Amino acid sequence: MSRSEAVQGNEAKREEIKAQYKKFIGRKILFILSSLILIVIIAGISATLGSYPITVTEVYTIIWHGLFKTPETTKELVVWNLRLPRILMGILAGIGLAIAGTTMQGVVRNPLASPYTLGIASAAGFGAALAIILGAGFVAGQYLIIANAFVFALLSAFIIYGLSRHKGATPETMILAGIALMYLFSAMTGILQYFGEEKAVTEVVYWMFGSLGRASWDKLFFVFVILAVCIPLLMLKSWDLNTLGAGAESAKSLGVNVEQTRVICFILASLVTAGIICFTGTIGFIGLVAPHMCRMVIGGDHRYLIPASGLFGAVLLLAADTLARPPIAPTVLPVGLVTAFMGVPLFLYLILRRRRGYW
Repeated sequence: MSRSEAVQGNEAKREEIKAQYKKFIGRKILFILSSLILIVIIAGISATLGSYPITVTEVYTIIWHGLFKTPETTKELVVWNLRLPRILMGILAGIGLAIAGTTMQGVVRNPLASPYTLGIASAAGFGAALAIILGAGFVAGQYLIIANAFVFALLSAFIIYGLSRHKGATPETMILAGIALMYLFSAMTGILQYFGEEKAVTEVVYWMFGSLGRASWDKLFFVFVILAVCIPLLMLKSWDLNTLGAGAESAKSLGVNVEQTRVICFILASLVTAGIICFTGTIGFIGLVAPHMCRMVIGGDHRYLIPASGLFGAVLLLAADTLARPPIAPTVLPVGLVTAFMGVPLFLYLILRRRRGYW
C-alpha cells in the first residue's frame, strides 16, 4: 500500500469516527428534547385531573393567558392557584432529585448511591418527626417542619463530609458513613414514633410517604432558587465527574483535585435534596432509577447526563403523580408510594438488562 493510500484510509476512518460521534451527540440531544416534550404533554394532562372539569386545550390556553394577565375566572383560578403549583413542584422535584442522584453516583462510583441510600432522606425524616411529635425545631410557626427537615438533611451531609475529611474523601468512606447515618436517623425516628401520640405519628408517616400536595408559589420560589444556584455549579464540574469515572489515579493525572471535587459535588447534591424533600417529604427511586435509564440511552458523559437525568426525572415524577390521582378520586395516593411501585420493576429491568462493563 502506498503512502497516499494509507493517508486516504486514515482520513476515511477519521470521517467515519466523526460521523458516528455526531450521530451519538444527536441521539443525546434528541433524548433531552423528547423529555422536554413529554414534560409539557404530561403537565397538560395532569392539570385536567380533579373535581373541576377542564380540557387539555383549555389548560394550555389558561396558562398562556395567565402569563400576561391576572387569573379571574374559576377555571383560571383552579389551574393557577391549585393545579399548576403541584405540577411545577413535581417538575422541579424530579429535576433536582434525579440530578442529585446522578451526581452522587458519579462521586462515589456506585450504582446504588442516591440521596436516600446515603442517609439524607432519613435525616430529613427525623427532623420532620421531631417537629411534628415534639414541636421542637429551629423556627416557630408554619415553617417548623420544613426548617427541621432542611437543617437535618444538611446536617447529615456535613457529618458525612466531616467523616470523609477525617479519613479522606474516598467513595467507600462516604457510602459507609451514609449507611450508618441512615440507620441512626431511622432508629431515632422510630423511637419518636413509638412514644408519640397516635395523631402525630400518623402525620409523620404521611409526611414520609412523600407528596406534592403541599406545593405553593412561595415554596416553589425557594426550590427554584436552590436549583438555579446548584445545578449550574454541578454542570461546571461535569468534566471532573467524567474523569472520576476512570478512577481517582487517572483523574489526578489529568489535574483534577479529586477530594475537592467529591466534597463540592456531594455538598451541592445534598443541598438540592434538602431543598426539595423539606417540602415534599421523602420521594424515593427518582434519584436512583432516572440516572441509570438515561445512562443506558445516552452514555455516561455528565455534560449531557446531568440535564438529561433531570428532565427524565421530572417526566417520571409527573407521570407518577398523574397516576396517583384518578384511581380512587377524590382521594390522592402519596406520590412517594407510586414512585416506589414504578421504581421497583424499572430497577429490576435495568439489572436484568445490564450490559457488561456498564459500571
